[in-house]
Amino acid sequence: QVQLVESGGGLVQAGGSLRLSCAASGRTFSSYAMGWFRQAPGKEREFVAGISWSGGGQTYADSVKGRFTISRDTAKNTMYLQMASLKPEDTAVYYCAAGPRYGALLTGDLDYWGKGTLVTVSS
Repeated sequence: QVQLVESGGGLVQAGGSLRLSCAASGRTFSSYAMGWFRQAPGKEREFVAGISWSGGGQTYADSVKGRFTISRDTAKNTMYLQMASLKPEDTAVYYCAAGPRYGALLTGDLDYWGKGTLVTVSS
């Protein structure tokens, strides 16, 4: 059974940092693009960051550029999102996802999704 499991969410004060992890199991995702998405209360899900299968290609939403860093460890089948200078507007459930096409990251048309981890940033 293929699973993506997010962890690392929690409550943090504005200006603080968190690192999210996405552990994959059931298959290897070394040839898959992976990404992070988030959904805030009352809002639609939005793209946050994406990374190519090799890790050499990365893309970020403008709202997080310069504050968030996406990375992956292929050997561990795990992806990360290092979040710094967090703002209250970053509060959301963060989801990881994976799919064979890097171009699908921006549209969210991906094959596998985790159940999410909640990040709450207090002011």
